[in-house]
Amino acid sequence: MKIVICDDNREDLLKIKELLLKYREQHPRPDFELETYSDAVLLYRKLQEKARADIYILDMMMDGKTGIDLGLEVRKSCSDSEIIYITLSDDFALDAYGVRAGRYLLKPVKEKDFLEALDHAFSCIRAREDAFFLVKTKDGLESAAYSQIEYVESSSRALTVHLADGRHIRSIFIRKSFEDEVRSLVNDNSFMQVHKSFVIHMKYVWKLGQRSIVMKSGRAVPVSKSRMADVKREYLSYALERYG
Repeated sequence: MKIVICDDNREDLLKIKELLLKYREQHPRPDFELETYSDAVLLYRKLQEKARADIYILDMMMDGKTGIDLGLEVRKSCSDSEIIYITLSDDFALDAYGVRAGRYLLKPVKEKDFLEALDHAFSCIRAREDAFFLVKTKDGLESAAYSQIEYVESSSRALTVHLADGRHIRSIFIRKSFEDEVRSLVNDNSFMQVHKSFVIHMKYVWKLGQRSIVMKSGRAVPVSKSRMADVKREYLSYALERYG
């Protein structure tokens, strides 16, 4: 779990950092790492390089780039990240709504309001982690927790969802394209389509091969030759953000 703070006022930046450390003492699980920026342009460049974090705490008015500029860039690569804005004025509240900010707090930030905003952000993240992928089978609808899906494959116009515990769920005949069927997974930053018939959960990757990916279960998933460079780049970016 990573939290990024960006505020070009050093005093405000330190105050937010102190509140976050206090929150971590009160809530040791889940643990998180902090990354701070006093230069909005530097963070903007990091975001353009597809750097990812789970929660962004952004000042609204900064030199070089505004909080809205950063928020829009966050949404390009981190669609599920939580954004908390902190500002001296409520003039930009409507703009914050446009980037789906979770909270909009006025300076000086009240501790109670800030801790509540963090509670809300973490609850949203947990809700996504507990999301379920629904599969139509011959016995009816079955659900697979996103966190337990190792990979999904398509063959003979049916889906097979392979789970981390070795089980699998087989769908009935699908009428939509594979891309449409797995769109909700691919929209999650932890999943990636590596082949026209395969989507993987990146946290279960063991190693990258020349034309395949070996999952932690030992199963090899093929990678399209045309996608290999992008797959390696996206996975390395994911691994760098997740494991540091």
